[in-house]
Amino acid sequence: MAIEIVKDDQWQLYGKRFNSRLLIGTALYPSPQIMQQSIKASQSQIVTVSLRRQSPENQGGNSIWEFIKQLNCELLPNTAGCHSAKEAITLAQMSREIFNTNWIKLEVIGDEYNLQPDPFGTLEAAEKLINLGFDVFPYCTDDLVLCQRLHDVGCKVLMPWGAPIGTGRGLMNSYALQTIRERLPNVPLIVDAGIGKPSHAVQAMEIGYDGILLNTAVAQASDPIMMGQAFGEAVTAGRKGYLAGAMTKRQTAQPSTPVLGTPFWHQTN
Repeated sequence: MAIEIVKDDQWQLYGKRFNSRLLIGTALYPSPQIMQQSIKASQSQIVTVSLRRQSPENQGGNSIWEFIKQLNCELLPNTAGCHSAKEAITLAQMSREIFNTNWIKLEVIGDEYNLQPDPFGTLEAAEKLINLGFDVFPYCTDDLVLCQRLHDVGCKVLMPWGAPIGTGRGLMNSYALQTIRERLPNVPLIVDAGIGKPSHAVQAMEIGYDGILLNTAVAQASDPIMMGQAFGEAVTAGRKGYLAGAMTKRQTAQPSTPVLGTPFWHQTN
């Protein structure tokens, strides 16, 4: 009889249920066709889109926009490129009108060098957007207090970074990320930014994160389609590893075959 390993591992984001725990961006691909095939290979059900890049209201990026619509994925518009709360709120309102969704990935950049989000602007914009009826996915650093404040103002999903956007450095501070997980046990947590390899995604999922959001690691791989598939599988593997429960680390070696009770054979002359 076949054994079903994980019966139902769907997760819920603002009342919507999904099977895939990978969220993927639509920028930087060599072509719209490769973008579409890569996302399909990843089996992601949520894609991020930028109003500034697509501009569907002005028929801008029309070819790419058509490929995105054909994916039949949930859209997560973002406020990429905004440097103030006011700017992000204005762009979010435009995105809601154009994309017909209350979902918004909130980005308020505070530093141009490492694209670190502005914690004060992010918190201000998040609170105002929630009061305007938005479902906010805030991109933030791995600061526990900031994550707590964002949750307090009404963010039901949090997205701390693994590393600065586009660096591919993986989890630079796994201790900080794990602390957020432990202190906010019932909040959906998504690692957003800095993931460069499938092994980074596995690591994040194994410490209990609920999902991964990435773009560059797939879009700029030598083979984006294969890399999309690899990340989809990595997220699933990491999630199963977390649910299964990893063995405890030990300081000393321990044989996998027990010695006690094992018969010893000796030769007699």
